[in-house]
Amino acid sequence: MLLGGLVGRVARAQTPPEAAPTASQAVSPEAASAVGPTVSAEAPRRVEGVAPAPGAAQAVEGPVQSVVVRGREPIRAAGDVAITVGRLGEVPRANAAGMLQLAPGVFLANGLGDGHAEQVFLRGFDARAGQDLEFTVNGVPLNEPGHPHGHGFADTHAIIPELVESLRVIEGPFDPRQGDFAVAGSAAYTLRAPVRGVTVQQRYGSFNTWRTMASWAPEGQSAGTFAAVELGGSDGFGVNRASERMALNAQYEGRLSGGAVWRALVVSYGTRYRSAGVLRLDDVTRGAVDFYGTLDPTQGGEVTRHLVSGELDTGTFKLLSWASLRSYRLRENFTGQLLDVQRAWQSPHGQRGDGIDQSADSVDVGARASTRMRTSFRSLTQSLELGVYARHSSVDASQTRLRSRSDIAYALDYALDSRLSNLGAYADAELRPLRWVTLRGGVRADFYQYNVLDACATGGTSVRGVALDTACPSADRYGYRDPATRRASGGLAIQPRATLTLGPWHGLSAALAIGRGARSADPVYLGNDQLLPYSPVTAYEGGLLFERRTPGWQLQARGLGFYTQLGQDLIFDETQGRNALATGTSRYGALATARLSTAWVDVSAHVTWAQAVYDDTGLRVPYVPELVARLDGAVQHALPASIRGRRLVASGALGVSFIGPRPLPFNERGDAVFTVDANASLRWSYLALGLIAQNVFDARYQWSQYNYVSDFGSRDFPTLVAARHFTAGTPRTLLLTVTLYLGETARRHGAPSPHGAAAPQPEPS
Repeated sequence: MLLGGLVGRVARAQTPPEAAPTASQAVSPEAASAVGPTVSAEAPRRVEGVAPAPGAAQAVEGPVQSVVVRGREPIRAAGDVAITVGRLGEVPRANAAGMLQLAPGVFLANGLGDGHAEQVFLRGFDARAGQDLEFTVNGVPLNEPGHPHGHGFADTHAIIPELVESLRVIEGPFDPRQGDFAVAGSAAYTLRAPVRGVTVQQRYGSFNTWRTMASWAPEGQSAGTFAAVELGGSDGFGVNRASERMALNAQYEGRLSGGAVWRALVVSYGTRYRSAGVLRLDDVTRGAVDFYGTLDPTQGGEVTRHLVSGELDTGTFKLLSWASLRSYRLRENFTGQLLDVQRAWQSPHGQRGDGIDQSADSVDVGARASTRMRTSFRSLTQSLELGVYARHSSVDASQTRLRSRSDIAYALDYALDSRLSNLGAYADAELRPLRWVTLRGGVRADFYQYNVLDACATGGTSVRGVALDTACPSADRYGYRDPATRRASGGLAIQPRATLTLGPWHGLSAALAIGRGARSADPVYLGNDQLLPYSPVTAYEGGLLFERRTPGWQLQARGLGFYTQLGQDLIFDETQGRNALATGTSRYGALATARLSTAWVDVSAHVTWAQAVYDDTGLRVPYVPELVARLDGAVQHALPASIRGRRLVASGALGVSFIGPRPLPFNERGDAVFTVDANASLRWSYLALGLIAQNVFDARYQWSQYNYVSDFGSRDFPTLVAARHFTAGTPRTLLLTVTLYLGETARRHGAPSPHGAAAPQPEPS
């Protein structure tokens, strides 16, 4: 009845009775709560003498500050977390990926070098570098289909952290707009520069680590217009860890007649880095190698990425298109020289090594469009959004085996020329039969089409009459054959998703969600004419949300339980150096999170417990931490001292992580990880000085932990008994920062404040 009335009345309603506010409009807390819980970006209250934190929304002028709600996005589940970075941007983070730790249950690891994408753990999933988490920046997908290091590889290092205004993490496939790789969930970065003017920051410290960042946000332009450049490098905290990088981010936002907004975004990035790789724990214990040493000094990688996008937003209609070029190479070694067994038909040779050389060049183009229609039923807003999605990726990927400690290849694992297309369409409705009852959701359909040319389908085979040690022989047992084989497949995934929200009652709401998603198939494991070229996922979630706002503070809290079942998983395999196809798995657990914000303090904390098991055996999925806890806090306040009539402002930030022991193969368990990062700064007018301390207590922790068989030649007699392997975490690192603010930022901050920090002003009614 509601949906039928909605569709019928939308055709007649040119102007909706309750149109959602635009990005520049302000809505009172009461008006915002009338539509149920929302994921909102709140502009911080301006405190006299205190500058907004990097990435924080700009406060409006005047004695009264209202709540800015962009698009009034409704929640999709209890695990739908909208994160306005604000002062928590002061917590030390290596890059934009570090902001994911503000979302419940996220743990990041990176044992393959500063330039390599972070390994993401979330709700019992080892998402590696993105296979189970959909990444977007301003709506543009970052996951790379058909990537040799892992299907869905997503590298966020191209994003300059100071430009990240907000991050929305939906844990689970509960929004019809979520697409491929949204298995454990999705992470959407929004880039804006609310604080205008010029900012230049120089950072230098331990291990010859340095970073230069300069940003320009033209005064008089919207927050969506900015340009920034980042350069950095380091000798690394141990052997074979040096790195260099450069990133460019620029966007222009303009307004057309009628109020439509258009944006053009350019992102370019390049890096070259070395990697120490894994170590055997027994080698470190007996002193054969240092904790921060390496067993193979030839590891490392190079990455380049260039992206352009254009967007049009009329308020009721949105159109986004993009194109990107990517180049990737990585050399890694997980097992030393264990696998190269000499066969009877091969030319005599020794153990040549298990080094892996992964390479890929890809082109990606795509577009998405949506329109939202609104009407009313019993004076309550009802809405329907219709959207389409199209993406095509052309990927040339290969993996070769290298001789020990060299760049000389002796075998080809695979060489794939893949054409991958994803067409999607969705309907997303918001129905409100009562003021305290809201049903959101709909259905999404994705069609996946594959055309893959395997240039070495005969790799690893040998027959009489063919030269020995040929990587891709042109013969099989029946005679001559072309070593190349083409595989094609396609399939349609129908994915219904729904969320029922009850409340709010005095700030308390309840949310129940169910969703079905899909992850496209990895071309490496694709079968010809495969019936279902995707892995289905079904997720359930229920929880409580609480939000309370007063003139002086804001509190947000939630607690929930979840269950997720994945039809076919990808689990790390050390012999392949990537995730390999596995059977179905299930995850279940619970989490609790809270964030308290006042005029000068911002604290966020969360804890997640998760279990991941194989459906067929009930055994635990390895490498996934069962307990993840995180605390982020920041404080900023004007001091009673002033220089030339301008107040000094002090700020401090703290980030604390605890990762429980992880289950490992062969019924082993890893070690817990506890780290503390801190930042302190002092600002006067246009100048700020700061000190960053990462791993304050200099803990020697194992970042990534494994348990398998290897032979790095470090022992007189190799053994086939599984051993603990790990990558070393960062030791204590001290960095001094000097930041120069010019333009509007400095003028606003530098205004004299003889009466100290002002008390927060009341919200409008």
